[in-house]
Amino acid sequence: MKQQKRNDNLKSPARLLKGVIIIMKIYTRTGDKGETGLIGGRRVSKADLRIVAYGAVDELNSNIGLAVSSLHGKEKKMFSDLADVLTQVQNDLFIVGSDLADPDYPKSQYNTPRTDEKMASALEPVIDRFESELEPITFFILPGGSAEASMLHVCRGVARRAETAAVALSKAESINPAVVVYLNRLADLLFVAARLANKRQGVPDVAWKKKPPQ
Repeated sequence: MKQQKRNDNLKSPARLLKGVIIIMKIYTRTGDKGETGLIGGRRVSKADLRIVAYGAVDELNSNIGLAVSSLHGKEKKMFSDLADVLTQVQNDLFIVGSDLADPDYPKSQYNTPRTDEKMASALEPVIDRFESELEPITFFILPGGSAEASMLHVCRGVARRAETAAVALSKAESINPAVVVYLNRLADLLFVAARLANKRQGVPDVAWKKKPPQ
């Protein structure tokens, strides 16, 4: 009976139908007291380290979506490859968030998709390819330049925060170590992507200027 209740909690407010998730109702009132449910039905505070971690991943995904929308608004061929990469990243982040939402790592009875080491390694040749278009860095770079680059720098900052949150969680509970590796590599990709957005539009990176002595 207890197991049946756990399964029911997992499926509400979503219902699984032939492998497709059908959202039944957006508001459930179950979180009105500051708690939420993890995969498996366990209730935790919304300030729990696990919630903070996958909440940061969700925020990162949303910011990347904004950046992709902006890239699509430019001359199509200029950023089509970058937009495609970031769209795949959004799909990856959905897996990362699900991974963090299931506390039963490494095994789970709910077939939760898990972050794979190959997801991070797949970003490395992309970073190398984009970086080959750029001049070597000879100064500290401030976030800015074009609007697109600025959005991608915001994404980079959120990625670092998500990584920090995942590391903090890993010190308290068991998580998939591939999550931290992926978020670390993704932040590197987003830094290069921001510089690339400036480069392709002929906008220089913004250099940090040391304050002169008084």
